[in-house]
Amino acid sequence: MTGSTGDGSTVPPELAELASAHGVQCEYTDHDGVLQQVSASTLVAVLEALGVQSSTPGAVAASLDRVRDDEWRAMLPPVVVTREGTEVQIPVHVADGADVTAWVELEQTETPAVPTSATPWRVSAPQPTATGSFAVVRRTRVPLRQADVYAEPRTVDSRKVGRATFTLPDSLPLGWHTLHAESGGQTAQATLVVTPERLELRKKIARKQAWGFMVQLYSVRSRDSWGMGDLADLGDLAWQTAHNGGADFVAINPLHGTEPVSPLTPSPYLPTSRRFMSPLYIRVEDIRETAYLSAADRSLVEWAAEPVRELSEDSGPIDRDAIWEAKKAALEVVYTAPRSAARQTAFDEFVLAQGRGLVDFATWCAIKEHLDGRDWPRELADPGSSGVTTLRSALSDRVQFYCWLQWVADEQLRAAHRAGLDAGMRVGVLKDLAVGSSPDGADAWADSGVLAQGVSVGAPPDMYNQQGQNWSQPPWHPRALAKVGYAPYREMLRTVLRHCGALRVDHVLGLFRLWWIPGGARASAGAYVTYDHEALIGILCLEAQRAGVAVIGEDLGTFEPWIRDYLAERGILGTSVLLFERDDAGAPVEPEAYRSAALATVTTHDLPPTAGYLAGEHVDLRERLGLLTEDATILRGRARAERESLVEALSRRGLTTFAPSERELVEGLHRYLKDTPSALVGVYLTDAVGERRAQNQPGTDTEYPNWKVPLADSAGSVVLLEDLFSNARLRSLVTVMNEEDPEPAK
Repeated sequence: MTGSTGDGSTVPPELAELASAHGVQCEYTDHDGVLQQVSASTLVAVLEALGVQSSTPGAVAASLDRVRDDEWRAMLPPVVVTREGTEVQIPVHVADGADVTAWVELEQTETPAVPTSATPWRVSAPQPTATGSFAVVRRTRVPLRQADVYAEPRTVDSRKVGRATFTLPDSLPLGWHTLHAESGGQTAQATLVVTPERLELRKKIARKQAWGFMVQLYSVRSRDSWGMGDLADLGDLAWQTAHNGGADFVAINPLHGTEPVSPLTPSPYLPTSRRFMSPLYIRVEDIRETAYLSAADRSLVEWAAEPVRELSEDSGPIDRDAIWEAKKAALEVVYTAPRSAARQTAFDEFVLAQGRGLVDFATWCAIKEHLDGRDWPRELADPGSSGVTTLRSALSDRVQFYCWLQWVADEQLRAAHRAGLDAGMRVGVLKDLAVGSSPDGADAWADSGVLAQGVSVGAPPDMYNQQGQNWSQPPWHPRALAKVGYAPYREMLRTVLRHCGALRVDHVLGLFRLWWIPGGARASAGAYVTYDHEALIGILCLEAQRAGVAVIGEDLGTFEPWIRDYLAERGILGTSVLLFERDDAGAPVEPEAYRSAALATVTTHDLPPTAGYLAGEHVDLRERLGLLTEDATILRGRARAERESLVEALSRRGLTTFAPSERELVEGLHRYLKDTPSALVGVYLTDAVGERRAQNQPGTDTEYPNWKVPLADSAGSVVLLEDLFSNARLRSLVTVMNEEDPEPAK
């Protein structure tokens, strides 16, 4: 089609066809329901980032010719993702008229048993396991039946190619298998993933509504913290809120990896790595070897802790750089302490289990540290290069140090999750997965082959962010990721799903499509690029089921209506935010109309706490920062009307009076959520103590102390972990959350 765009240009039909063939959407519906056309220049920039030549009409024509025959060039598709119990037909491309066979080799399993002659497996030589012992690797081969499906042969690159169709049986087990084909001495293989039809919410969670606190862990500090909340604080918080408050979970910000040297990026949603953790959250004193340090080494640890520990009672912005410098110095002392044979074996097994990904991450950290602020040399751009191999060897002790930090953090996270479960939580820790990672980080370095270059991820304008958002993150390249069988995505999920009872996927809509912004362009001048959501969601369900973890998708923003139905069908909970839940007339949606398969909260971390929001402080803040594109007076009027509608809805249900106090209004809104059928209800800890400052103001960088605000009460006084349940406002809200339970969520 040819359509007018926002910049007055038109999109040639050939360019539109090419964009569509590569999953680039030429139009989208904005938050006001208005259809917007994407400019031709944006489409070209996005296609070029996908590696598709499109800058001239001739290039567009050549790229169209190529994409029409692409699937015929390979014997097998790069990857096949299907659901259990589903019969699927697979195309196999060979020389026209040639014979072909196809089969599936099921996922390898290890067992110490010796197979008998009746066992239908081919047995390879024994393989060493993580403990050094040997196990038998069993492989099952499942032959595939060729279907009677005729396809017209096609001439591709001067070669006549035919298509044979094979049927995958519906009896294949869940897992990661390998699809094979052979014809005329040529062979091919591809990844085959069989995923669950539906990720079932664990019975222990599903039997009745569960509630828990939503926290930014770095902001929740104790007197023993090193200036910010850590994993020991998480364990104590989980125990306290379960034992004293009856909570079933504690939901935390992403704990993803940060830079190994200052300055550190404060946003937990712009990490250097999504797969690995930030050692900032380690509690040094809880490492077992710390107890056996010499007096001199113990003094070094204590001296490092003293200045930053004093920061825990400071209401000013959290200083991650100072905290990391102190903590890193102490961790280096503990790292050199001897480990027992059992502890060393546990560390070695952790490194072996995490595989090449951990070694690459630790290598990146060691090189980043070694460069000491200098530009990254071109010869070190590829993790597999000889330059990196040489430097990894020279920095081997630092590489091991950064591997060790991951092991320590993993152990402490496991302990924190276990503390909540032991105290009676039904879920425990609810982790958060960011949309992407930094363009200059470890993931971008290690996974550069499956990330698109020259673009970043963000969001088009909406009523809260009227200039759009640029999150500065490189997106997955859809085809490149498929070509490697989604391995980087799988390995990231397997690590993130450790030691938690549930996982929140930030902007889960990004598994369907992402807003790509060409480099140097405004956030509003982007385009949506679609992904194979059946594959990405299916793999998420498979890995979550194996880990025994429930999944919550943050399905807010601009999206197509069918997406929520699809997520519910796959067993992924949605997200309902009371402040955003409005009917067609603009009134608050009645509690009974909420989804049962959802995590319901009053607000989000991208808005001021509820009391501040309903006082219109989000308008005041954006006005001061110059982020408004509408008149502030109009927006304040909308904020007042929103508050009045909420008060009316609460009063109508007898949940508060027509003139509620700030505390009564906050408690009434949470009672409103308790009346919903939502499986999970989240209470922001900031609302529980009366905090009014926002943790994050989207659209800003240095203009606001994003992700640096420590937990404080309404007067701005710091609230420490030890004093949480001495806070009258928190105790009152906890009482509300533990009032008579609603009927079990359906």
